[in-house]
Amino acid sequence: MIFDIFFSICQTEVDGFIPSEKEMLLNFFDQVKLADKLGFETAWVAETHLSCQVQKQNKNPVIPNFTGEIGLNTDILQLAHKVFSVTEKISVGSAIRNILCNGGPLAHAEAIKTFLRLHSLDENEKRILNIGFASGRFQFSNSPYGIVPRNEVEKVAWNVVKGKIFHEALEIFLKGLRGDIFSSDEIAKKIISRKDFRSDEDWEKVVAVLKSDVKEIEIAPYWNFEKVGVIPYSAPLELLKLTIGSHDPSAQILANQFYPCGVFNLSITPANEIEETHQRMKKNYNTSFGEWNRGLMPRTVLIFINNEKHLSLSQKREKAQEKAMFALENYWKAIEGTLDPAKIQKAVDNALIGTPEDIVEQMKIRFDPQDRLMLWFDFNNHNNEEIKENMKDFMEAILY
Repeated sequence: MIFDIFFSICQTEVDGFIPSEKEMLLNFFDQVKLADKLGFETAWVAETHLSCQVQKQNKNPVIPNFTGEIGLNTDILQLAHKVFSVTEKISVGSAIRNILCNGGPLAHAEAIKTFLRLHSLDENEKRILNIGFASGRFQFSNSPYGIVPRNEVEKVAWNVVKGKIFHEALEIFLKGLRGDIFSSDEIAKKIISRKDFRSDEDWEKVVAVLKSDVKEIEIAPYWNFEKVGVIPYSAPLELLKLTIGSHDPSAQILANQFYPCGVFNLSITPANEIEETHQRMKKNYNTSFGEWNRGLMPRTVLIFINNEKHLSLSQKREKAQEKAMFALENYWKAIEGTLDPAKIQKAVDNALIGTPEDIVEQMKIRFDPQDRLMLWFDFNNHNNEEIKENMKDFMEAILY
């Protein structure tokens, strides 16, 4: 089993306390240096764009009840240079980089290739940059960059059109990364039809806008450009791994037509969906760098571990369970504004909770020996020393 670590750097309120940006980032670097020493393979870092606090002032805020910033990392490439400078072995990953905002897919391809060129100037450098990429979690991060409906058809069909825009972006992004010379005319056309919609009613609303009985509609490109080549051309792609952060099977398959891409999944993803994805990727993975394996699907897993020496076994388990319930209730209330007991319980059921020994046994039951886990210790927790102690307890339990 492969053990990675996930860092949210989430500057939210916990027990009435919100650390400063400086304190949050200092704690992160303290933790990532320890993760390096403990032997975690990759440090995955959440990436967020534009202020959650400011978006609450708008007409239709996405997360109106969230206090603070859902993440402080806005650029994994800048952060990765710093992480690599203070660590020795650990790789760095983005979870997940939005390739629609901040200039769009060509800008992201160029920035990543520039990073790789600089990262590899030391000929002994072997540490990997893992780019997880997607279309962004929140619309308020994309809207200022022109990712909005441009006409009535797109407005009515926006949920479907957004997915098609991501298809367009990922093709541009991956062609740019791998060194193609191409124009937007060579990117697949975006077509929507009845099969893209959940119901006849949803499709008919789109057709009604056109006032004609059409079978399919072409969506104009969001990026128009003559032939381009993304530089630096000699950036060493062997130091790069890609993982798509989309549950859409068509996006996973499309991405692998251009470049080998793993697939992100969350701890709350049902087990049957996990296995279906593995089977699908065995058939559709781009084998340029090898065959599909379970390590190409990193999965976030919440860790609530307690190994306080002065507590009895039952007290350790009870305290870990209380910590999990409090953290998840606080998080879901902030994100959605209400508490959904079923959702909370599902999240608890999918977390690893208890003593170090309990957690080892839970992993044996729930995971395949070849799985890759992104262990999440800083969830709703600003206690730096406690987080580091939990990291140590986990790795010591695994090793011994």
